[in-house]
Amino acid sequence: MTKALQALLTGMFVTFILDFFIFLGLLKNYIDFYEIKVYYNVLFVDHQNIFLFMFFSIIIGFSLIYVKNLKISALFISLLFIISLSTLYPSVGYALGEKMFMQKNVTLNDKKNFFVGDIYYEGREIITFYDYDLKKTILLKKKDLIR
Repeated sequence: MTKALQALLTGMFVTFILDFFIFLGLLKNYIDFYEIKVYYNVLFVDHQNIFLFMFFSIIIGFSLIYVKNLKISALFISLLFIISLSTLYPSVGYALGEKMFMQKNVTLNDKKNFFVGDIYYEGREIITFYDYDLKKTILLKKKDLIR
C-alpha cells in the first residue's frame, strides 16, 4: 500500500511539472499573442483536466516506481518532457492554445447588440472576443450576455 501511494504521489509531482510547462507555453505563445489579461495561476487552475491529470499521474508514478528497467522509465519520462516543453515553441504553443481556447464564427448577444466573431478566450467573468464588423478585439462581460 505504501509503495502504491508513493507511486501516485510521485506521478502527481511529475505530472504537475509537465503541466506547468504546457501552460507556460500556452501563456507565452497564445495568451500573450492576443494580449489577453489572465493571470497564470487562473489559466492553470481553470483549464486543468482532473481526469487527464490523474491518468498521467498514475501512469507516470507506476512507471517510475514499479518498472524495474531504468532505461525504459527514463525514455518514457524524457519523451513526456519533450512533448510538454514543445509548447514553448511558438507554433506549437499557439496551435494548442487555439485548439483549447478559440471558438470560431460565434454569435453573442447582449441587451442592445449582437457580436459576430471569434472567441479568443473565455475567462471566469470576461470573454476576449474578436468582432468581425469592428475588426478589433473587444472584452465582453459574461453576465451581460444573453445565451
